[in-house]
Amino acid sequence: MTTENPDETLFAADEPESYGKHSTGILPGHVLKRLIRARREVVATEEFDDAQIQPASIDLRLGPVAWRMRASFLPGPNATVQEKLSNAVLHEIDISNGAVLETGCVYVVPLLESADFSFRVSGIANPKSSTGRLDVFTRLITDRAQSFDRVETGYKGPLYAEISPRTFPVLVRKGSRLNQLRVRRGNPQFTDTQLRRLHAESPLVDCEPNIEDGLGLSVDLIGTDSGPQIGWRAKHHTNIIDIDRRGVLDPREFWDPIEPSKSGNIVLDPDEFYILASREAVAIPPEYAAEMVPFNPLVGEFRVHYAGFFDPGFGYTQGRPPSARAVLEVRSHEVPFILEHGQIIGRLVFERLTEVPVEAYGEGIGSHYQRQGLKLSKHFTD
Repeated sequence: MTTENPDETLFAADEPESYGKHSTGILPGHVLKRLIRARREVVATEEFDDAQIQPASIDLRLGPVAWRMRASFLPGPNATVQEKLSNAVLHEIDISNGAVLETGCVYVVPLLESADFSFRVSGIANPKSSTGRLDVFTRLITDRAQSFDRVETGYKGPLYAEISPRTFPVLVRKGSRLNQLRVRRGNPQFTDTQLRRLHAESPLVDCEPNIEDGLGLSVDLIGTDSGPQIGWRAKHHTNIIDIDRRGVLDPREFWDPIEPSKSGNIVLDPDEFYILASREAVAIPPEYAAEMVPFNPLVGEFRVHYAGFFDPGFGYTQGRPPSARAVLEVRSHEVPFILEHGQIIGRLVFERLTEVPVEAYGEGIGSHYQRQGLKLSKHFTD
């Protein structure tokens, strides 16, 4: 635990018990710390680490065992996860000191954290950015769940991660953090009218915004930042990636660079995984958080952005233009698809926090992707 500034640790002096200035919204990091200290809303079998608490979310930790599954599943409204395991588990794996999760396989891992949500409190989960950029498909499951990545209002019970590496085999261990949880009180709506007003007050993108059911983001296929390439395509049959080791891997052992074409487009090959970047630079004001939602499948044969959370402060510096590109994790489907420069391929939906976080996303807290352009996960050298 960090001890240099005791007022900011999980065990600081008592603070007023509230959810923040606003009665509804996403809970910021300092409120989450307060609630965790009081053993409210989110509890764990082991002591929390300060590093788990992000500006608007909690990193969730893997427990000591993983179950290799026959297939993915949801327990449904009348069963717990444990009750469903007997018909789906192939074998149990001890990951206490590390184990490899193979590509093309499905695993379920009990998490060290569990929910103890009160009235009006719910949660939404997503893979961490570094997880999504490795093409590790990770989803949260709860007892009696009818959908992934959702923790219903008032839920009290265990949390599980479903993990399926799609491209690279990964080494994980007890305590590895692959996904994150946002905790919300109430269900405030944020309309397109409010989004236009917010952009007028604090620019969200560095161009005229496309606002319709959220903020549209388009793809850069010509190299807006004048870099040597416009993307990366994942290689197959690579070495293992240790999920907890930063900055140690040579990108070209795992990725092929993609250079811009004269036509300004790219053909997505079936079942390939790409890292691309948005044409727009993005900024998330400190009192707001955003999520990239699944895009309408009717506009293209691809899926964009496994890791959908954008933290308050991402790409934001007061008085300056937006400074960070959204990195787009793109997986094609059954048929080749031509992606054009400037094509809208994702939308950000915004939500207010209950109050401004004490520490927003940025260099000050060691955020890895602030001011990013096209960027691979933190596991690779620059």
